[in-house]
Formats: sequence, C-alpha cells, structure tokens
Amino acid sequence: MPDGISATEAETVVLNGIATWQMLHRKARIRAGQTVLVHGANGGVGSILVQLAAGAGATVIGTASARHHDALRQRGVIPIDYRTPDLVARVREIAPDGVDAVFDHVGGPGIVGSWSLVAPGGTLVAYGSASTRDDTGNKQWPVLKLFGRVRLWNALPNRRHAYFYNIWAGRALAKERFRARLRADLTQVLAALRRGDVTAQIAAELPLTRVAEALRLSESGTIAGKVVLTP
Repeated sequence: MPDGISATEAETVVLNGIATWQMLHRKARIRAGQTVLVHGANGGVGSILVQLAAGAGATVIGTASARHHDALRQRGVIPIDYRTPDLVARVREIAPDGVDAVFDHVGGPGIVGSWSLVAPGGTLVAYGSASTRDDTGNKQWPVLKLFGRVRLWNALPNRRHAYFYNIWAGRALAKERFRARLRADLTQVLAALRRGDVTAQIAAELPLTRVAEALRLSESGTIAGKVVLTP
C-alpha cells in the first residue's frame, strides 16, 4: 500500500477499483473530451466509475435515484433519475449524438436502450444483469442472453463495440499475465486514490461482532458506499 492510504480505504477500491479501471481504460479506452453514461452512478462500482471517468477528462452522465443527485453533482456528474419514463430521450437531450461509452450493470430489456445511445466509434460495456436477479428459473439464462446480444451487436457493421465484462476472465488460461494485469491496474487505482481523484466511500465501519447489523445496513438501500467490518 502507498503511504497515506489506510487498510479500510484500500479495501473499498480493491475489487471495484480494478473492475472500473479495466472497463474504462482496457475496454472503452476513454479519452479526455468524451462523454460517458454510467448506470447506477451511486453504487459500489458506479461511484468509482464516475470519479475515474471525470479524472480522465470525460463528461459524465449518471443514473441514480433522486436522493443521490446532489452528491453526484458535487462530483461533476450530470444526474438523471433512473425512474425517468423515457430515459433514452433524456440522455439524448444532454448528448444528441449519443455517448462514447455506456457502462450498464442492469441488463434485461434496458440493455437495448443503452446500446441505442452508443455513438459511432463508441462502446457499450455490460457487466451485470441486476434487473433480472429476482426472476425465477435458471439464473444463468439472463446472462447467456446478454452475452448473445453482445456477440450479435459486434457482428453488425455499425462502427460500435460491445463487451460483456468479467474481472475473472482469462485467469485460468494465462495466470501470470492475469495477475500482472491486476497488479498494474490496482497500482493505478491506488495512485488515483492517493491523488484524490477517487474518494473512498465508507458508509460505516463496524467491528466484526456487529456483523448482523452491518448486513442489515448493507441491504437497506439507504447508504452510499461500503460497510467495512474490522476484525
């Protein structure tokens, strides 16, 4: 760990930070002056995504519930209520020509709207299917369906790209290269944390003996950031 970063701060960005860095820079290859859309901009991954994207010089549009909009504005994000009836039209008001990248963890039918917002030369990065998590039946089917859409879209001659991101992809085939990539990307994230480009979002820090309370708090939907248990 670099000097000046506590274990608690580091814990908030290890997994989510590596994932966001790779989606931004290895998949979407974001550059200064571009515009990106981040769904769930207040979430564990989304909150780091918007900070790293802003740090890279991008204009950031973020969807979240209204109670998080003030906090997002303070980070320079243009917030949109994710319950907006015509979300695609609202984004088009801000970015008439589309956006250079969309980061979508929602999946389901809404992924089609995300794809429609990608400008020529842009990228859709899908990294989950949260909208289908309570569906009955085979839990793998929504993910397989999403993966199929991504492959189809990439086969079309439309100058746009789509990725289904999984942080663990490639670990079995090239273990040493996989570890080296993780190490390099975590180094970048920790440097951003130390510079202040990323702020560790710690909603609460509780002793391990209060684990039940921590779980209830984490599942409440009322917090922004991580609940950290300290043994």
